Amino acid sequence: MGANMPKQYLPLLGQPIALYSLYTFSRMIEVKEIVVVCDPSYKDIFEETRDKINVDLKFTLPGKERQDSVYSGLQAVDSNSDLVCIHDSARPLVTSGDVEKVLKDGWLIGAAVLGVPVKATIKEANSESYVVKTLDRKTLWEMQTPQVIKPELLRKGFELVNRESLEVTDDVSIVEHLKHPVYITEGSYTNIKVTTPDDLLLAERILNMASAEVTK
Repeated sequence: MGANMPKQYLPLLGQPIALYSLYTFSRMIEVKEIVVVCDPSYKDIFEETRDKINVDLKFTLPGKERQDSVYSGLQAVDSNSDLVCIHDSARPLVTSGDVEKVLKDGWLIGAAVLGVPVKATIKEANSESYVVKTLDRKTLWEMQTPQVIKPELLRKGFELVNRESLEVTDDVSIVEHLKHPVYITEGSYTNIKVTTPDDLLLAERILNMASAEVTK
């Protein structure tokens, strides 16, 4: 992004990116608490929302890798929770409708993740950038968040990952190592991850279009 702060704290139409999803989750009756995994220097951004939300707000420290941060957050989750819903704060446009769908699938299956079918042609290449093969697009999905997992399943997954020093790129991969099924809940293409300046412009356009629809 080329910014002087982590991308999730950049302003999007005047509000830090991370607060969009925080407010979305906070308005859902299924959500009991929100655990924010962040550097303490950015804690105030979230603290200022306490008088605007009706769920418990907790904080934990991030780890070196994504899986370490998720593990840190898991330690703060209420022991009576039925599900853990892990969301990337750089995805501000997730809708409550999509969250409800993936929560339902996570409850039924034990682990579920929002995803969308891949639109582009994907080719596998070797280290010299020559095409090895063209992958079947009909079987490919792009993963999003939230990723929903039953807490006891996630804890078992972390025990295995930590014991065998495995590296995982997303949260449901932890469960995959247990050979437990993971369901893909079809989400929305608008649930983008803001990673580049172009993504920021696209997010602004999507929000403006949504606002225009509401005011019609």
